[in-house]
Amino acid sequence: MTNRDLQFRIATPDDAAQVQALVEAAFRAEDSRPDWTADMKLGSSFRIGVETILSQITKPDSAILMATDGNGALVGSVEVSRRDDLARVSMLAVDLRRQQGGLGRQVLAHAEDYCLRTWGVHRIGLNALSTREQLISWYMRRGYQKTGKSSPFPNERLGELELSEDLHFVELEKDLNAA
Repeated sequence: MTNRDLQFRIATPDDAAQVQALVEAAFRAEDSRPDWTADMKLGSSFRIGVETILSQITKPDSAILMATDGNGALVGSVEVSRRDDLARVSMLAVDLRRQQGGLGRQVLAHAEDYCLRTWGVHRIGLNALSTREQLISWYMRRGYQKTGKSSPFPNERLGELELSEDLHFVELEKDLNAA
């Protein structure tokens, strides 16, 4: 199965459970690459409810894009949303068995194209945990630049975990006109 066989579509409420399972598995996965997943305890504690996915599917100016293989199986997904003249990408997830094969790059490129075609936006933003240096580098190789802005990580939601006090989200943006 090659990534050329991918089909993309917008998730519907009926897809919420399978999108939730994919996102949770991808975000909780252990990865031996240094600085890719950073804090394994933090990753293994990641949870997202079906109701959260469902709210993102049905929210105006938002969509979850699904990538399916030739058999119709979900192999990747990404959330996109629009805020004025800026689109946002979040929850980029790839099936664990298909990682490191270019699928994430294809899903991200489709999300960027969708935002440009659907909303006419020319800037797209996202964030990544400050400890995930390799992931930040991966986004930068795809044309994203650090904005110099950051947002706090909600440490209080994970009170039982000992997390670094300076853990935060690094903000990145890409000019789709320059791509």
